[in-house]
Amino acid sequence: MGFARTCAVALVGVEGMVVEVQADLEPGVAAFSLVGLADKSLTESRDRVRAALVNSGAPWPQKKLTVGLSPASVPKFGSGFDLAVACAVLAAAERIDPRSIADVMMIGELSLDGRVRPVRGVLPAVLTAAEAGYRQVVVPESAVAEAALVPEMAVLGVRSLRQLIALLADEPVPEEAAEPEHPGSGGGFGPGAWSAMDPGGSLGPDGGEPPPDLADVSGQSLARRALEVAAAGRHHLLLKGAPGAGKTMLAERLPGLLPPLSRKESLEVSAVHSVSGSLPAGRPLIDRPPFCAPHHSASMAALVGGGSGMPRPGAVSLAHHGVLFIDEAAEMSGQALDALRQPLESGCVVVARAAGVVRMPARVLLVMATNPCPCGRHGSPLGDCECLPGTVRRYQARLSGPLLDRVDLRVPVEPVSRAELVAPGGGEPTARVAGRVLAARHRAAERLADTQWRTNSEVPGHILRTRWAPHPGALARAEQDMDRGLLTARGLDRVLRVAWTVADLAGHDRPTAEDVDAALELRTGVRRGAGVAGSLS
Repeated sequence: MGFARTCAVALVGVEGMVVEVQADLEPGVAAFSLVGLADKSLTESRDRVRAALVNSGAPWPQKKLTVGLSPASVPKFGSGFDLAVACAVLAAAERIDPRSIADVMMIGELSLDGRVRPVRGVLPAVLTAAEAGYRQVVVPESAVAEAALVPEMAVLGVRSLRQLIALLADEPVPEEAAEPEHPGSGGGFGPGAWSAMDPGGSLGPDGGEPPPDLADVSGQSLARRALEVAAAGRHHLLLKGAPGAGKTMLAERLPGLLPPLSRKESLEVSAVHSVSGSLPAGRPLIDRPPFCAPHHSASMAALVGGGSGMPRPGAVSLAHHGVLFIDEAAEMSGQALDALRQPLESGCVVVARAAGVVRMPARVLLVMATNPCPCGRHGSPLGDCECLPGTVRRYQARLSGPLLDRVDLRVPVEPVSRAELVAPGGGEPTARVAGRVLAARHRAAERLADTQWRTNSEVPGHILRTRWAPHPGALARAEQDMDRGLLTARGLDRVLRVAWTVADLAGHDRPTAEDVDAALELRTGVRRGAGVAGSLS
């Protein structure tokens, strides 16, 4: 009779739960039972673990073997439990000391020849282990850099089960060739194998390609101002104009205006990309705001998350703390677009399936680009529109009113003239505009320091009207628009949020009437007073 236990992590979306992996050996006919609500890929671990142990030189116990995954009521998915199951079986068979693995977290898939393969979700799994009080974790060697992002966690990377057995049994560690597709990233063996990551250390990205420069965009002064306001306050933006006017160019340059991610934000973003398997090679920590641009034919599951079995992160979660760009928005499924309404308000996605409920982060800056009609020339100086009035109305109605009501900035993008296109010098570069955005973000952060909010777009309207009220009479025009039915109550709150961002960019202590006029122009497209350029100058 033998018993041993170790631990693994069950991921549900980007959240994890510690699972105790128990192995029990009893006299009787040789059999292997795996209990604890395991899915198909986890049930198949019985064959993977058996073959990996035998091919690693460890004898397979010829007894009745039961492996339990506790808590048994929680569904478990994936092959990341293989390493924990194998070590629990070895400890129950007294091949290794059960005490050596009792407080160690094991994450990894086993090949039939005993190699330890990487799995998705290593970073959120290690974060879960750290929150539960674990301080030692074993991962595939190629995932060491990702796991080491968690402070005060001793990380051991192994290439094979044979190496792990030797290390736990205090035997000479055999050399194993690194897999070409998963180059080793450290970890080492011997007395210093368990090395805690310096809490102040950072394994950041290698830099990657620089974002495109805003100076490449000719003309479009109003749209450029709207981009600056959107970046400073994280306001959602709609760009509407004829084909070839520069809508996509503008949207692609927005991430370069956003401030770098904080350490906490970087870990959140990296955790989502780790679960989806989209972490860039050699960049375990994403420190720049992500940019996600799904095709307009994307399904609702691809946009907000879902799929068969346990839901996976969608584009809105992959763009967490970054930009979600939907080009040709009117061509996308209305049902898929309307599914964004709740995430835009709450900053998270809750997907319910028969297998469970998954909550995933989704605090994004949404940018949509669309043509005014199917031919793209309605209201454009490029030429006469060929579409019937009813066709134009139906095309524009594809973006529902409730969705548009959540978009703070709605800016027309007019075709660029020949003079603007050939004018020397171009517009302001990204670095200069990003400096103003960063200064405005700092002003907002100082004002919101003792609150749970960090940007103007997150602050509830009643707080802005009471605790941080604008100048007396500044909201007069906005209130008139509300009385005329041109603004909803939510629309008025969003105008006030944008006015605060305009004030932060202009260095005002609170919004003036000119700041509110600029916010109204950016929302309605109708110029008020000095306009956007005058307020931001």
